[in-house]
Amino acid sequence: MPSVITDSMIVEWVAGFLWPLFRIAGFFMTAPLIGSQLLPANMRLLLSVMVTLTVAPLLPPVPVIDLLSLEAFLVIAQQVLIGVAFGFILQIVYQVFALAGQIYAMQAGLGFASMADPANGVNTTVMAQFLVIGGNMLFVSMNGHLAVIQILTDSFQLIPIGYTGIDRELFWEIVNLGGWMFSAAFLIVLPGITALLMVQAGLGIVTRAAPSLNIFSLGFPFMMTFSLFIAWIGLATITSHFEAIFDFGLGFLRDWIESRA
Repeated sequence: MPSVITDSMIVEWVAGFLWPLFRIAGFFMTAPLIGSQLLPANMRLLLSVMVTLTVAPLLPPVPVIDLLSLEAFLVIAQQVLIGVAFGFILQIVYQVFALAGQIYAMQAGLGFASMADPANGVNTTVMAQFLVIGGNMLFVSMNGHLAVIQILTDSFQLIPIGYTGIDRELFWEIVNLGGWMFSAAFLIVLPGITALLMVQAGLGIVTRAAPSLNIFSLGFPFMMTFSLFIAWIGLATITSHFEAIFDFGLGFLRDWIESRA
């Protein structure tokens, strides 16, 4: 005799797909590179559905909740908040590169060389955009997107679907990540800024030794040329900085999820 499909079975199947979808979709709508304006919203939603269909069989059983009740809306809000928090943490990690490029460009006199950032819809310096693009390429080449999806999948094991999830401690840790973002960006460009400071000191000595020289017409092109030379030298060590920042960001997500177990 063929098995009879009941209403409870259909509700269980739908819930087993919808609850993970809200968390995954919340992450993809705010995650860097995927959640940017470069990718249309319908493509992000399609990607969320595909990832949910892939990981749904690996997830633990979902709680039985009436889909048209107030409890269901509370669970939906909790899952979306968890996904958005994950994506926001990665956004902070990515903004380290943009902030480092902005700091160096302003110190090197390259702040006027700006361009439209298609991902965020704002104007940013070319140096910041260069670092962000390099970070995106390195993140994908390191299979960072797969590591993020793995962490997101593991979160369903350690943070099961329900009313518990984001707590007050995580919000304070995210606030502290803001201070880490500025310190990490400054450490990346600290050698370049130090070299530029030495060049400016040398130009000041030349001005005092030869007052007839026009420091504005001589120093401005020299500073730009030397700043680009310093940036070219710094590319030899920028990969290690990128790897350390990505490891910290992914480790932060992993440690917080495991602390909820």
